[in-house]
Amino acid sequence: MRRVSYKRHLAKTITWRFVGTVDTVILSWVITGDPLMGLQIGASELLTKMVLYYLHERLWLNVDVVNSQRRHLLKTVTWRGIGTLDTILLSWIISGNPFTGLKIGVVEVVTKMVLYYLHERAWYKINFGLDKRARTRKWRRTS
Repeated sequence: MRRVSYKRHLAKTITWRFVGTVDTVILSWVITGDPLMGLQIGASELLTKMVLYYLHERLWLNVDVVNSQRRHLLKTVTWRGIGTLDTILLSWIISGNPFTGLKIGVVEVVTKMVLYYLHERAWYKINFGLDKRARTRKWRRTS
């Protein structure tokens, strides 16, 4: 089993939180029409999402899915469920309207899944925090 450092998971947590927060702020602003509310919702997620994401990363360390694309897809779906629920609840609390929270949560399911998958693929190519990685790549040529 390859050894993965805590530094890697912390770095992934920070980079994903930046991407995710920007997405949440923009979506919340567009849906509510209020830039301040967008910032409040995005800021409220900083702590909750970082803790939840870090725990999600640590749990996935023990999941044995060899195919990297399948693994990244499964991680995307499980994280999105956790993240969307958190966003819906925080948006509801901040806006005072459960339907606002639901709208923001539904829209972000699509945007965040695409962004998360791309984030996972990018981190797959980065060796930061890995002791050793034996990678084999199959390069396909198209004629």
